[in-house]
Amino acid sequence: KYLKFADPLVPMVLDHSKYTTWRINDDKDIRLDDVLSLCRKDGSEFARALVVRVNVTIFGKLGPADYEGHEAFASEQEMYSAYQRYYGVPVDKNTELKVVRFSLRS
Repeated sequence: KYLKFADPLVPMVLDHSKYTTWRINDDKDIRLDDVLSLCRKDGSEFARALVVRVNVTIFGKLGPADYEGHEAFASEQEMYSAYQRYYGVPVDKNTELKVVRFSLRS
């Protein structure tokens, strides 16, 4: 299983400031204890990681633990707009997502 990251996020993953990712429509069925290949948008692997936490929720119910290790947004609207760009679907407080926390492997 793999996860792709936009280029600006790769350094954040590698310096351990980003260790949580949010995914809409998880077609990979990511689960606790999965070992993932972390890839750039072009598909090249830059790290491997172990899934240490998974939470399925909606944007409107994201809690403090879901935000830990995730890049910040200036507003809810900026967050929804970013995910609409990433996935090409409408996103609002009722959109379901999977919160995946990971730990880099050596």
